[in-house]
Amino acid sequence: MSLDLSLVLDLIGVFFFAVSGSLLAARKGFDLIGSVLLGSMAGLGGGVVRDVILNQGPPAAFSHPIYLVPALVASALVYFTLKNVQRSGRLLLMFDAGGLALFCVTGTLKALDAGMNPGAGILLGVTTAVGGGILRDITANEVPSVFDPKGLYAIPAFIGAALAAALWQLGWLNLFTGGAAAAVVFLLRILSLRYGWHAPLAARSWTPHRAGRG
Repeated sequence: MSLDLSLVLDLIGVFFFAVSGSLLAARKGFDLIGSVLLGSMAGLGGGVVRDVILNQGPPAAFSHPIYLVPALVASALVYFTLKNVQRSGRLLLMFDAGGLALFCVTGTLKALDAGMNPGAGILLGVTTAVGGGILRDITANEVPSVFDPKGLYAIPAFIGAALAAALWQLGWLNLFTGGAAAAVVFLLRILSLRYGWHAPLAARSWTPHRAGRG
């Protein structure tokens, strides 16, 4: 997969996560500046963590101003088009799933291109995918999606990162196969929410309902 293609997918991932951040800001009653900041944090946070770990100079979000464009567009889109804040929850989850799907692929690709072994590349791909969402949710005083037992989050990211690493190793990673890996992640995330799939809880005797009652 070429660097230009990786950049395009990265920017699309930034946009998806930034929309999720701006939607959450709207639900929380933040002002427009808060929407831009929360959207930027969601869209850029995972990539900044990735680039700091790779230690290849300043993070792309700071060295390439184009990374700020998707976050600004996302905030403007939410500001001008969102009609019903209370019904935006499903939309937020879909954009979050899209960002998760794209970032686990591009994060893994960047790690492998930087010389990391496949195992480390997968871990960094997952870190890239979940990092922005964690920062977004903590800032907005929400339980981060990666810790929410109501659906699968990190597991689809691991699967997508592993698929990307395998395709890269085989020399088969391109727009079509990378997009297919991202689509698998997106579908797993959405289906897990639809059907209540979740990973085993920290204590086997608990259920989400009991845990919620303390």
